[in-house]
Amino acid sequence: MTHSQTAGRPLAAIGFSGAAVPLLRQLDQALDGLVIRWPGGEAAPETWLADQWTTVAGVIAIGACGLVTRLVAPLLTDKQSDPAVVVIDPEGRWVVPLVGGHHAGGEALALELAALLGATAVRTGPTASAGRLALDAFGAAWGWRRGAGDWSGLMRAASRQEDSPPWPVRQTCGQTGWQNLAAASGLAPASDGAGPVPLAIGEGVAEGCRWHPPCLWLGMGCERDTSLSLLERLVDTTLAAAGLAPEAVAGLASCTRKGDEVALLALAERRGWPLRLYTAERLAAVAVPHPSAVVEREMGTASVAEAAALLAAAAAEADPSAPAARSATSPAALPLEPLLVEKRIGRAEAGERGAATLAIARAQRQWAPQRGALHLVGSGPGALDLLTAEARRVLSRCAVWVGYGLYLDLLEPLRRPDQLRLDGRLTEERARCAQALALAREGLSVALISSGDSGIYGMAGLALELWWELPELDRPPFTVHPGISALQLAAARVGAPLMHDICTISLSDRLTPWPLIEQRLAAAAAADFVVALYNPRSKGRDWQLERARELLLQQRPPTTPVLLARQLGRAEEHCVVHTLATFPSEAVDMFTLVLIGNSQTRAHEGRILTPRGYPPGVEGGESG
Repeated sequence: MTHSQTAGRPLAAIGFSGAAVPLLRQLDQALDGLVIRWPGGEAAPETWLADQWTTVAGVIAIGACGLVTRLVAPLLTDKQSDPAVVVIDPEGRWVVPLVGGHHAGGEALALELAALLGATAVRTGPTASAGRLALDAFGAAWGWRRGAGDWSGLMRAASRQEDSPPWPVRQTCGQTGWQNLAAASGLAPASDGAGPVPLAIGEGVAEGCRWHPPCLWLGMGCERDTSLSLLERLVDTTLAAAGLAPEAVAGLASCTRKGDEVALLALAERRGWPLRLYTAERLAAVAVPHPSAVVEREMGTASVAEAAALLAAAAAEADPSAPAARSATSPAALPLEPLLVEKRIGRAEAGERGAATLAIARAQRQWAPQRGALHLVGSGPGALDLLTAEARRVLSRCAVWVGYGLYLDLLEPLRRPDQLRLDGRLTEERARCAQALALAREGLSVALISSGDSGIYGMAGLALELWWELPELDRPPFTVHPGISALQLAAARVGAPLMHDICTISLSDRLTPWPLIEQRLAAAAAADFVVALYNPRSKGRDWQLERARELLLQQRPPTTPVLLARQLGRAEEHCVVHTLATFPSEAVDMFTLVLIGNSQTRAHEGRILTPRGYPPGVEGGESG
């Protein structure tokens, strides 16, 4: 697990007695790169904490809040630089964000640890207690960077806001889905004619406290071996003169011939800005305000900086699931907005070499796949106690949940007011995948939720197909988190029916031709697999299950045990053992799993057992 606020720095954990050891071991297994001070370590706790204080993103202390408070008090400097401090009681029941709840991510870390341990996060701040957005912290979850402003003053004013009218918030670019959060009910978009506002979201640096979505694209061209200091000065002075925030920069763009330019690569690395490169042919097709014949003779295009900025901004605006976003199509297919800043030229000063050009374009749609993540979450059969600890942890840290409405309903008790729910319809899997992928590409952590296991008839495959189709630079991190499948839970309900070779077959012919499904059924029957039938019967498909029965009866006895398991893991759960010849197909629907034993499976007193092997003399069995 990687905590969202670490920014490349590790977490540290400290225990003060032997009672902390079990929790420390659990954290060590779950948290990547965790630095641990075990009880009885050579360094005194206060010395160890002082050594770690400036190098870690957060400290997890297992012990009493009073003890931890006394230890960290001498180390505290300010909210901007102190790490988060989270305290857990040795029994792992309570997780308390003690220091750095907002800016350092202490509350987010506490929620994540609580999900991991099955504990309760104790958040005592006014925004958490009231179910409101933490104005000085919420933007990080939406892929934004925090800018200047009197944030402490803003939070003091917000704590007195409870019964006042909604605060106006001005937003000029970036993701607006946060406005639909229940926790955002105390905020409202500012009208066009409104004066200064206490909170602004956009690329500018002009007013109040500011969150900056990554919406600016800096197109750059330069002479060979231009100095890094020249590029940095040109960027900083141009942004400042235009009233634009460096935190709002999504990335750099240039010509492919500049892909090995040392200073340009160093600028991208130092500022953490991805670099998009375009061929001279693509750049030449873009109409720009200031084409240059000199540049055209040298580079094969009359513009590098302006054309690259426009193309990069247009690519960010494009729907990532559309072909134009996945291939080097004509720029004419992408809408090009006017430049925010037309070409500026930077020239060498004393001790520098070269010259450079810079232009700036703004995309309305933010772009930061390196900040986002797409999590494919298997929610299990339905009951929350069957949700894995990993799934709980991931759901806790995702800003947006995307899924079919019924599956989201089952998880609703876990969703906080600061997490957005996006419902989709049952047959719109591709649209849900594309929506989740687009949000992750914008810099959000997104949970794309399937029932059972996401990799078994779930969303993982389609999501991975769409992810593969994106250019590498546009791909957010992609992770599949397994869940308990209906097959596993059905087997557990009746004993041990899966002790030998098994297969799963979906009877839905919406995506697979029925003749191919019949071939698979016949092959499974001939090979004597235990067979689990998914999607067995619906209102529009009421004959396929009977045909499956016919094929299986050709190879195994009519007394073969069959389990009909309906609404597994939910309040309406119902499991009944029948035989292959007599099970009532009319009682089966899309919420039912049909589990059919092999030739050796037997049932007794409501339980089903499939032996691990075949007795001597049975064809296919071993005799030794």
